[in-house]
Amino acid sequence: MHIRRHLTALAVGGLLVSGCTGTDSPAAAPTTAPAPGSSSDAKPAPTSGTPAPGTPVLPAALTGQRPDWKPCEGDGAGADWRCATVKVPLDHAKPSGATLPVALIRKEATDRKERIGSLLFNFGGPGASGVDILPQLSGEYGTLNERYDLLGFDPRGVSRSSGVVCRTDAEQAAAETRVDSTPDTPAEEAAFLKDAAGFGAGCARRSGAVIPYTTTSATARDLDLIRRVLGDDKLHYFGISYGTQLGGTYAHLFPRNTGRLVLDAVVDPTGDTVGHARNQTVGFQRALDGYLKSTGQTPKAGSERIARLLAELDRRPLEVGDRRLTEGLAVTGIAVTLYAESSRPLLTEALEAAEDGDGGPLLRLADAYNDRDEQGRYSTQSHSQRAISCADSSERPTAARAKALLPEFRRLSPVFGAFLAWDTAGWCADWPVAGEARTPAASAPGAAPVLVVGTTGDPATPYEGAERMARELGEGVGILVTNKGEGHGAYGTSECVTRTVDAYLLDGKVPAYGTTCG
Repeated sequence: MHIRRHLTALAVGGLLVSGCTGTDSPAAAPTTAPAPGSSSDAKPAPTSGTPAPGTPVLPAALTGQRPDWKPCEGDGAGADWRCATVKVPLDHAKPSGATLPVALIRKEATDRKERIGSLLFNFGGPGASGVDILPQLSGEYGTLNERYDLLGFDPRGVSRSSGVVCRTDAEQAAAETRVDSTPDTPAEEAAFLKDAAGFGAGCARRSGAVIPYTTTSATARDLDLIRRVLGDDKLHYFGISYGTQLGGTYAHLFPRNTGRLVLDAVVDPTGDTVGHARNQTVGFQRALDGYLKSTGQTPKAGSERIARLLAELDRRPLEVGDRRLTEGLAVTGIAVTLYAESSRPLLTEALEAAEDGDGGPLLRLADAYNDRDEQGRYSTQSHSQRAISCADSSERPTAARAKALLPEFRRLSPVFGAFLAWDTAGWCADWPVAGEARTPAASAPGAAPVLVVGTTGDPATPYEGAERMARELGEGVGILVTNKGEGHGAYGTSECVTRTVDAYLLDGKVPAYGTTCG
């Protein structure tokens, strides 16, 4: 589990949505030559827009593709949805070389006469499958669907788009039970680091051709090719959580091609590995404090009570059938309930049960967060998540660095601090490929206004990240909208935010900077 980068459909619906179950091979491997698709739809000629500086010219075999929209396979999408695949360069520096498939799903605008264009969604993660999630949440976007084609996609390295695979279900289950995520002894520390290195080695064995190319900047370049293939002059985009990082990167690389962009539950574009961990330590504790106050407890006493429970689970995990509720799984189960205010009763029930010796409710919450089904199968979202995150940064904090952070992080949160401090060292330890020198920038002079929505009680992407994103995008580009409330993401939960976003996306009405809802 990785709180810092877990950005899923909770962002909009408050629900965990499972992706595909784990396998030992990617959904589709890169190919050595581009294969343009055919089309049964009459589409306008794709437009080129303005290329990013230093972007190699894409071959006509890629820019001339026409998506071949067909009924989607499986039971996840209804009759109104169609699926297609677009080829993108594996390495954008070598646009005529190998390609990989990017899976798309679309529901056409219902008012064809007033159609604006395509509205692309990214629900975060990184690693969330838009092909799976968008149909499940499309009810949230019914008003937008009147004038936009709703379009979801699996980013490179995710699910159907050469999805990264790193370990088996059995290996994942063993790691959750046997590896202490807050090691207290040299033996536990060695096991923690060995597991992290083993995860990376598994990625190299199973997905070595893909993991060097799973950067956010590469996915942003994919988005611009998709825009061209769809025939849109501008990219209209709705990004949630990690999707805000992708949206900010696109605006930076292609400011002149940026249409109406909305970023909700915003990742701090200025944060490094430790900075993001610190932000989330503050954010999750802030959300936990809100929960404790709502149940009549003081944050200090309530947090100390939970910390005592976690310490006891660290010493003696609770048996749940043939499984165990460990300290790490308990932290996961607690964290997932803080993504939406409506989940608070589940946290009360789970904590009371655990204190009475029943770890079942907390374990079930952790399983939902970890995308583990009743048969013990896991999705590969966490595999894609790690591959993208480690490709985006060259930082590789050591165990010594993590231990040095412990006093500060524990002061910030007696519940989440140790977990997130150690997480900085475990996430990309011994990663098999080097990451980018720095996190992709977000400055976008010349871009159209970008709505940046931050929620004051957001645990995973604290409100301060929205303020920084708005500043980074630049004056007149980043338009901050503040939602005074709880939860990860505001659209669909705040009527005021929903109205404000709809007015921009549908009518181009730009709100005043600092507009506040709630």
